[in-house]
Amino acid sequence: MDYQAAEKHLLEKPEAIKDYPFGPDVAVFKVRHKMFATLGVAGSDENALKALGVKAGTATMNLKCDPDQALALRDIFPAVIPGYHMNKRHWNTVILDDSIPSGEVARMIDHSYGLVVNGLPIAERQALELRYGREKLYVE
Repeated sequence: MDYQAAEKHLLEKPEAIKDYPFGPDVAVFKVRHKMFATLGVAGSDENALKALGVKAGTATMNLKCDPDQALALRDIFPAVIPGYHMNKRHWNTVILDDSIPSGEVARMIDHSYGLVVNGLPIAERQALELRYGREKLYVE
């Protein structure tokens, strides 16, 4: 999955919006004002490139993840690392270098979105469930 495909999938989630609270280089995707993903392209910051283990121009995204699943994904895919600038227990950074099947990246996005929706206040979560149906909000 490349940057454009990831962005498209992120924005297809119910009530997802794109914002730039950290500046123009990193898009932040939110549902009901809660972040479920970031998407950016590695620039020329040598420290960031070294930390991520990527070359400049590579797309990366941060996704929320169940802690046990986060560890498993890191073991399975070298392009999944602890969340850069995030809580390493609950967030993964996914390097979009085509080493992870697109369907798996889409599943990770869906999982992140579902975790955030599940953490919303009950009234907000129930409003989303009534409007869109549970199957559109959560991934098993």
